[in-house]
Amino acid sequence: MHLATYLGLLHHSLTTLADAFRQVGQGHGDEPDVWHTCRVLAGRVEHEAEALAPVVRRYGEHREVEPERLHAAGLGSTRSGAVGLLRDLQDLYTLASLTDITWTVVGQAARGLRDGELLDVVTSGEQETARQLTWLRTRIKQAAPQALIAAD
Repeated sequence: MHLATYLGLLHHSLTTLADAFRQVGQGHGDEPDVWHTCRVLAGRVEHEAEALAPVVRRYGEHREVEPERLHAAGLGSTRSGAVGLLRDLQDLYTLASLTDITWTVVGQAARGLRDGELLDVVTSGEQETARQLTWLRTRIKQAAPQALIAAD
């Protein structure tokens, strides 16, 4: 069974996403909404990882490097200025999208296994990740005109 591979990918993508939210929030502290919201979202992502832990203990996990690779390539450090914020938010969106589709894959396995506990965790995680993606999309739309047209 390869579920452990995707549980490892999901668990690692959650911890990477939480770290990335925290880093972007700190790096763009001059944007109070970004600072605050990224801190809140990092905490929520960590809560998702904690909720996944009992399932990971039951099925095991194989660590994958994709989330770390994306984090290292996209968020080794935060960028400065309006364009930097836009690019950092876009990188967060990419990481959150990886998490989102991984929830989908694990959810399909939960349905196939008829594992109600795993399905509950997946349902909650999918909803939370959808909220994160919605905020990121909205904040990117807000930042784009300033960054691309008006900024120096």
